[in-house]
Amino acid sequence: MKGFRSFILRGNVVDLAVGIVIGAAFTAVVNGFVGAFLTPLVGLATGATGDMSHKTFTAGATKFPYGAFINAAISFLLLASALYFLVVLPINKLHERLAPHHDVQAPKRDCPECLSPVPAQARRCASCTVPLPAVPAQAGETTQRAG
Repeated sequence: MKGFRSFILRGNVVDLAVGIVIGAAFTAVVNGFVGAFLTPLVGLATGATGDMSHKTFTAGATKFPYGAFINAAISFLLLASALYFLVVLPINKLHERLAPHHDVQAPKRDCPECLSPVPAQARRCASCTVPLPAVPAQAGETTQRAG
């Protein structure tokens, strides 16, 4: 039980649960807005009156509720655009502003003994401490040794 309690009380699990609950509430608000305002406007624009979400057409003995599909599609587009413009875009901008710029990493090579990646100019592997063979100097590079 101690491990389960530790898992539940971690910040990620609680944050995820809160996010799901808020997402469900936001979805209900968006669906209510679409059903109350946007679907009737689509109905007016197409010449239909009343609740567009109950519109159907019949082929043979089968009814196709195209109004419910239009209602769901509008809800999805509105929800996706709201999440993008109100959550994703601001978070990305904030992340760009606050995140440190990562320097370009030095070229790496594999250690011949343990195959772990090490910087190309390293003289010893950080994982297994085996001495590494020297790397030949590239054209235009100068090597300086501390004397």
